[in-house]
Amino acid sequence: MSFSVSSFGKTSDGKEVKLYTLKNKNGTEAAFTDLGADWVSMKVKDKLGKVRDVVFGYDNAAVYENNPTTCGECVGRNANRIGNAKFSLGGKEYELAKNDHGKNNLHSGPDYWKSRVFSTETGEGQLGSRVTFSLHSKDMDQGYPGNLDFSVTYTLQDNDSLMLEYAAQADQETICNPTNHAYFNLSGHDAGLISAQEVWINADAFTPTDAFSIPTGEIRPVSGTPMDFTIMKEIGKDIDADYDQLNFAGGFDHNYVLNGYDGKLKLAAKAKDRESGIVMKVYTDLPGVQFYSGNHLKSSAPGKDDADYALRTGYCFETQFFPDAVNHPEWPQPVIKPGEKYHHFTVYEFGV
Repeated sequence: MSFSVSSFGKTSDGKEVKLYTLKNKNGTEAAFTDLGADWVSMKVKDKLGKVRDVVFGYDNAAVYENNPTTCGECVGRNANRIGNAKFSLGGKEYELAKNDHGKNNLHSGPDYWKSRVFSTETGEGQLGSRVTFSLHSKDMDQGYPGNLDFSVTYTLQDNDSLMLEYAAQADQETICNPTNHAYFNLSGHDAGLISAQEVWINADAFTPTDAFSIPTGEIRPVSGTPMDFTIMKEIGKDIDADYDQLNFAGGFDHNYVLNGYDGKLKLAAKAKDRESGIVMKVYTDLPGVQFYSGNHLKSSAPGKDDADYALRTGYCFETQFFPDAVNHPEWPQPVIKPGEKYHHFTVYEFGV
């Protein structure tokens, strides 16, 4: 187990940005930057022992400051969407920026965490090499109440698992619902279309949305619909089916209601690529996972090694509380009170 630190360039206002690379005994490597606490690369071996980088990323801080695909971002304070860009806590209504379709809030933008340099700490532990990124978010930052102290720790384990540990505490009741927005392509980040890669999701239901991707409040069974991933199938098999949810989103971009949610770490999803032989398992202790098939990716900036991150060349498993949950009190809530601790885990395990 080891880690190294290197220069990753500077932000537009001259702040130094670093790249932190973790390596385990198998030669597996994962790299991260303190700009946005972003996941930059994941280098794993395929069935023939060839190393492939299976996570989207960019080559320097200048691109990450805008991060046109949101790839690898640690999204906060609240991932995904809040309908009408407003919510109520403690009898008080809060308004957020309307940065999605001119009416909703998406990923707490437009003042995203991706443009902020996090404090960093590295170390070695029993589980593996780790890097921790920390941020202090002031009261009313992005429109959310309370001073929030947040951290995410990435630990690369010797079984080729990357563990994400999120922790936060606030001095007022507030929303905390971070996620990681990594795009995966198990053939390699620069391999092109992901249609033939296969996915399984441990969910018998999902939360359908309106035409603007805001949940309607319904919990809809996946059985008998193109949304069903309870048996592993190719991403491309049903992606263009004539179904309201796929028509709205241009493909898969939906929150799945994970089976057996009880706050404990459980297997949420699997993906595999027959060509490379690489398999990824996703574990989380959160109630939902957003499966996104890259429907709006476009060639806006060259990726690592001049890769073209075009339409449907990567997919995401964003573990989370449900989108707009704060406006649906019947759902598990992404709310912490003063003195309470937000503490959750997600694990991405790679193998062949």
